[in-house]
Amino acid sequence: MASVRNKVNPLLCNLPYVLTWRKFGFRTICSGRLGFAPSTSPSMADVDTPVAGTKVLDTFAEEFEIGSRKITLETGKIARFANGSVILAMEETKVLSTVASSKGDAVRDFLPLTVDYQEKQFAQGVIPKTFMKREGAPKERELLCGRLIDRPIRPLFPSGFYHEVQVMASVLSSDGKQDPDILAANASSAALMLSDIPWGGPIGVIRIGRISGQFVVNPSMEELSISDLNLVYACTRDKTLMIDVQAREISEKDLEAALRLAHPEAVKYLEPQIRLAAKAGKQKKEYKLSMVSEKTFEKIQNLAKEPIEAVFTDPTYGKFERGEALEKITQDVKRALEEEGDDEGLKILPKTVDTVRKQVVHRRIMSEGLRVDGRRLDEVRPLYCEAGNLPVLHGSAIFSRGDTQVLCTVTLGAPGDAQRLDSLVGPSSKRFMLHYSFPPFCTNEVGKRTGLNRREVGHGTLAEKALLAVLPPEDDFPYAVRINSEVMASDGSTSMATVCGGSMALMDSGIPLREHVAGLSVGLVSEVDPSTGEIKDYRILTDILGLEDHLGDMDFKIAGTRNGVTAIQLDIKPAGIPLDIICESLDPALKGRLQILDHMEREISAPRIQDDRYSPRLVTLKYSNDALRRLIGPVGALKRKIEDETGARISVSDGTLTIVAKNQSVMEKVQEKVDFIIGREIEIGGVYKGIVVSVKEYGAFVEFNGGQQGLLHISELSHDPVSRVSDVVSVGQQLSLMCIGQDVRGNIKLSLKATLPRSEFKTDIVDEPVAPASQVVNVWAAIEDISNEQEKQGATAGPETNDSTLKSATPAVLIRSAAECDEEEKSDGLNSKSDNGSQSASKSDKKTRTPSSLSESGFSSRNIKSKRAKDAILDLISDDESEQKHTSEVGLHSQIGSTSETPMSAKKLKLGMRVSAKVHQIRALGLVLDLGGGIRGMYRFEPGTKRDFEVGDELRVKCSSFSTKGIPVLSLVKEE
Repeated sequence: MASVRNKVNPLLCNLPYVLTWRKFGFRTICSGRLGFAPSTSPSMADVDTPVAGTKVLDTFAEEFEIGSRKITLETGKIARFANGSVILAMEETKVLSTVASSKGDAVRDFLPLTVDYQEKQFAQGVIPKTFMKREGAPKERELLCGRLIDRPIRPLFPSGFYHEVQVMASVLSSDGKQDPDILAANASSAALMLSDIPWGGPIGVIRIGRISGQFVVNPSMEELSISDLNLVYACTRDKTLMIDVQAREISEKDLEAALRLAHPEAVKYLEPQIRLAAKAGKQKKEYKLSMVSEKTFEKIQNLAKEPIEAVFTDPTYGKFERGEALEKITQDVKRALEEEGDDEGLKILPKTVDTVRKQVVHRRIMSEGLRVDGRRLDEVRPLYCEAGNLPVLHGSAIFSRGDTQVLCTVTLGAPGDAQRLDSLVGPSSKRFMLHYSFPPFCTNEVGKRTGLNRREVGHGTLAEKALLAVLPPEDDFPYAVRINSEVMASDGSTSMATVCGGSMALMDSGIPLREHVAGLSVGLVSEVDPSTGEIKDYRILTDILGLEDHLGDMDFKIAGTRNGVTAIQLDIKPAGIPLDIICESLDPALKGRLQILDHMEREISAPRIQDDRYSPRLVTLKYSNDALRRLIGPVGALKRKIEDETGARISVSDGTLTIVAKNQSVMEKVQEKVDFIIGREIEIGGVYKGIVVSVKEYGAFVEFNGGQQGLLHISELSHDPVSRVSDVVSVGQQLSLMCIGQDVRGNIKLSLKATLPRSEFKTDIVDEPVAPASQVVNVWAAIEDISNEQEKQGATAGPETNDSTLKSATPAVLIRSAAECDEEEKSDGLNSKSDNGSQSASKSDKKTRTPSSLSESGFSSRNIKSKRAKDAILDLISDDESEQKHTSEVGLHSQIGSTSETPMSAKKLKLGMRVSAKVHQIRALGLVLDLGGGIRGMYRFEPGTKRDFEVGDELRVKCSSFSTKGIPVLSLVKEE
C-alpha cells in the first residue's frame, strides 16, 4: 500500500504515521482522494474492530423454454418484504412483479384489486426528457398493460374474498427485443402463487404472431412489426381467461387455429410456477370471506324473486324504467328487513339482490330462450346510422344500436401532429389516435371528469386497433388522424359502437378506407355443476345489453370487416371458460357483424369527395433541404409566423413539406406565402400568382414563385389584339399566370390569356372557315438564332399544346434577359434600323442556340432556379420588333404596322380571302409575301410541305389571321 502511495504522491508519505490514526480523527490520503484507512493497515492490527458479516440470500430459480426463447423465474433476491415477488427474464429483458394484501377485515361487497405497471426510462439507459427529469403520471401504455394483467387474474380470486390486493409490475431492464407486458403478466401470476393470498392460479399468458401465413410463438418486436396478427392469450390448464387480438382482417378459421395453438403454449408457463411455489412459496392464509348464509339468502330471495321476474318478463321496460322498477323492489325488501330487525340481511342486501336478478335472467334465457328486452338470442337491436351530421367538421357520424349511441368526429392534421410515445419498445409515434369519452350524463348520473381513465383508455384502444387495419398506408396517406368518440347514451358495447361510428366518420372525412369495420359484443349464460365447477349447459347471446353484460358470464367484443376480424377483447367473470365455447361464439358474431355492415354501407359506402368550404386541404410538396431551411427560418420563427397568420399547420421532414389547412382559402394563403419564400417546382400548364415589376413595349416582366421572373409577352395578354401593354397591366399589379413554355436558355414564358375564358366573336368568313387558333402563328424568330435542326421543326405551340408537342417544338420567339434588353434599348433603341445587307451579315455575331427539351411533368427545379438572377430575367421580343431592327428593306412595319396610318389589311383583306402573292423574302421558318398594293404578309412553313421557294415565285394563299399589329398571316391554297 505504501508503494502505491509513494508512486502517486511521495510527498504525502513523509507525514508521521501516527497522524493517520483514527482515534485522532485523521484520514489517510490515497490516490489524491480522502478515504478511511484500510482495515488491513498495520496500525489497526492490535485494535479490535467489528467485521461485517456476509448475508446469504436464499434465491430460488426456474428455467424453461417456450417458442425457442429461454425464460427464467427467480425469487428471493429482490423485494423480500413483499408478500410475493418474482423476477421474470427473457433474454436481457427483466420484469419485477410484487403483490401485497391488506391485513384488515374491511366490510365491502367487491374485490378492491389494483394492478400497476410501470416503465421507467432507466430500463433502457435513458434519462427522461421531462422538465423534472423523472417519470410522471401513468402513460396510456402503462394503463393498458395494467389492464392486461388485471383481466386474467381477477376471476381466480375466491368468491367472498374482499381484501385489498395490489399488484405492482416494474421493468428493470429492456433490450427492446421483447415486449415486457407478457413477461409482467406471467411474473404477476408467479408472485401470487408465492404469496399467502388465496388465489386459484397459476395462469399462463402467451403472444402469437403470424408472418407469411406461419404462426410464431413469442414473437420479437421486430417480428411483430411485420406480423398480421398480434394475439395475447391467457388461460389456466383447461380454460380460457382472456383474449386480446389486433389483426389485419384474419378469417375466423385462421383465428380459431391461432387460439388452438396458443392454449398448449401458454400452459407451458404453469409447471415452472408450481415448482417455484413448492420451493419458496408461503402457506396460504385463512382470510375471512364475506359469505351469505343460506337462511338470509332464502329470505331475500323469497321477497324479491317474483317482483324481479315480473320486471324481466315485461319487454316494454326501457333501461331506466327497468332500473327504477328494480330499485323499488330493493327498497321494498330493505323495509321488510328493517321491520324484522335483520342487520345481517341489510349488510349484504345489494349483493344478494343482484344474485337473485342473475338467477332469474339465467333461468329465463336457458328455459325459454328469451332475453330481458324480448329479443331472440341471435337478434341484433334496431340500428340507426347517420354520416356527415356536423358538416363544419372534417368528418362526423352518429351510430345507434338500441339505446346505445355514440357521436364520432374525425380531425385531420399534419404528420407533425402525430402522438409521441415514450415506450420502452415499439414505435416512437403514432399517427392514428382514437380517444373514447364516457361522460356521466350518458347513464343519467352525476360525476366528475378527471384525467386518464383506465376504462376509457382501454375501450378507445380496442376501437383504435379495430380501425387501424383498414387505414391506407402511411406512404399513401401520411397525415395524422384523430377520432373523438363521445358516448351519448350507454346500454352495452359502447366500444363496438365506437368502431362502427368511427368507420363511418372516416369515410365521411374522405379517407380512403379499404372496408367498413363494424363490431358487436357476444355474451354467455351458463349453468355450472356446483360439485365439479364444470359448465353443464349454456346459451350464446348476440349483441348483449348492459344488464346482460353485468349479469352474464362473458363479454366477448369482436370487430372486423366482411373479410375478417381486426380486433377482439374477451373478459369473463367465472374462473375460466372452455375454448370450444369461445370458438363457437365466432360464428354468431360474424352474422351479427354482417347485418350491421349492411346498414352502415346503405348510409355511406365510399369515401366522400370533399368539395365544400369546410373540408380540409392537405398538400405535400417536395423541396430541397436548403429551400426548407429558408422556410423554417431562424429557430423556426418564419414557419411559426406563417402558422399564426393563417391557422394552418406546416410539417417539415427530409425533402418534404406538408401543409394542412382548414379550407381551400387558407391553403391558398399558405401556398402564396411559401411560394414567395422558396417557390415551387414549375410545370407547363401550372398557374402561378405573380407581381408585375416592369412594363416594356413588348410585354411585362413578372416576379413569381419565390423571386423568379418571367416575361408576359404582349401577345399573351389577351385573346383580343392589344396595342399597348400598359392598357392591360401596370407595375405592382398581381396576376394569375400560366407557364406556357421555356426558351432555349431555360427561361420562362408566361401567359395571361391562357387563364382567361376565350371570348366569342363573329366575323365575315369568305370562301372557307378560319384556321383553328392553335395553328395561328403570331411571331417569328430570326434565322441566325435557329439551328438547322430547329429549321426542320415547327414553331412552339400555345398554352393549349400538350407536353409531347412542346418537347419537339422550336421556340417561336427569341428570349433575352432583361439586362440585354435594357442595354439594347439604351444603345440602339427599339425603332433603329440595321444595314441593308444580307441577313446573315447583319447578325453574324449572333451564336446559334439549340432548344432544351422539357420534361413531361414540367421543368426541373434545378433548371428553373438557376435563372433567378437579374441577368436571367426573361425578355420576349416578337418578330414584329425584330423586323424593325433587322429587316428594314421589307418595310412591313413602315407600311402596315405603323400606328400613324390606318392598316390597309382592314379594308382590302378579310379572313378566309384567297389572293395571289409573290415571294418577297425567304426566312428560316417561313416566307415574307408581297400581296400587292404595298401589303406584305407572313407565311410559316408547314410540316411535310414544300420549302424550296425562290424570290419572285407566285403563290396562291389564303388569309388565315392577323398578328397583334395587323400583319396578315397566310396559308397556302392547294390547287384543285
